[in-house]
Amino acid sequence: MPTRQTLKTFFGFPARQPGKIIAFATLGGFVAIGWIALLGQLLNQPLILGSFGASCVLVFGYPDSPFSKAKQVIGGHVISAASGLIILSTLGSGPLAMACALGLAIFLMHVTRTVHPPAGSNPVIVMLSQPGWHFLLTPVLVGAVLLAATGWSFNRLTKPFKS
Repeated sequence: MPTRQTLKTFFGFPARQPGKIIAFATLGGFVAIGWIALLGQLLNQPLILGSFGASCVLVFGYPDSPFSKAKQVIGGHVISAASGLIILSTLGSGPLAMACALGLAIFLMHVTRTVHPPAGSNPVIVMLSQPGWHFLLTPVLVGAVLLAATGWSFNRLTKPFKS
């Protein structure tokens, strides 16, 4: 029978963030996804990826994390999506290709020092949706730049209110 401490260690149970931080993280994610999605709708251009939701958790909930910086958000998303597109165009979209695409994305994010965990889902998204190379520009690059810029601006503007 596992002990309470073993269960706590296994499940993680991180310390709860203060209420202000939770409120600003919630508002930041709402603002970022809301305005990027609205802009995409107005331009009739896809600018949102499912993985951007997870990016918002980091960018707004943990803005000081090394994984939340603009270089990681933009670079991680672009490199991971490109990895998926490269493998899709060379090996197709089967289970082995999907695994190769994810492995390549992890490798390249580490080598380029652009690790952004939510971007790890991009090769899977590519394999499941099988988009063309245009996918790298929109939604990936443009959306990631907009998300990173929104995060940087929002976190800078709200920093005095968080302490």
